[in-house]
Amino acid sequence: MAEAEQFLVAQDAYLKAGIHIGTKFRTKYMERFIYKTRPDGLSVLNLQKIDERIRQAARFLAGYKPEDLIIVGKRENSWKAIRALNRHTGIRIFAGRYLPGILTNPALETYIEGKVIMVIDPWPDKNVVEDAVKMGMPVVALCDTNNNANNIDLVVPCNNTGKKSLGLLFWILAREYLKARGIIKTHEEFTAPLEEFTEE
Repeated sequence: MAEAEQFLVAQDAYLKAGIHIGTKFRTKYMERFIYKTRPDGLSVLNLQKIDERIRQAARFLAGYKPEDLIIVGKRENSWKAIRALNRHTGIRIFAGRYLPGILTNPALETYIEGKVIMVIDPWPDKNVVEDAVKMGMPVVALCDTNNNANNIDLVVPCNNTGKKSLGLLFWILAREYLKARGIIKTHEEFTAPLEEFTEE
């Protein structure tokens, strides 16, 4: 590519949301996504790579109907963002503690079927990842600099604990999913305010 493709949102919006701010810990796998380490020891993720992977995840998810997708977030800081995504796209979400067996045991009252799982953080959401692997379901995961990518099929590098970061990411994902599915023709048709996905 002669010149960098335009970002999905203004670079400034990414920076303001802190989507690129990692942790002081870095795993071997996540090193490829790290742009630099700040003087205070925090790793900074590469914005270009974040943007590329969000784009890739949206394209992949758009290959499935909303009812075939399940997004799981154990941590409360993701709930507002994924609930807003659910309202706009119909993609199913699971906010809160995931008990093993929900995907694998049809005898459970809470049993749900799906084709693809997305997790907010593969560490607290590890039970889901394990169940998805047993069921042969691909797993998309938001990963910070301290995450390992075992059993993850598509890693989206980002700050996966910040409410603003998650809000912006799921706002973009909702818009891109609807556009790729042909539900909206242009970005301008997506009128959901970012505030609906994020918190100050």
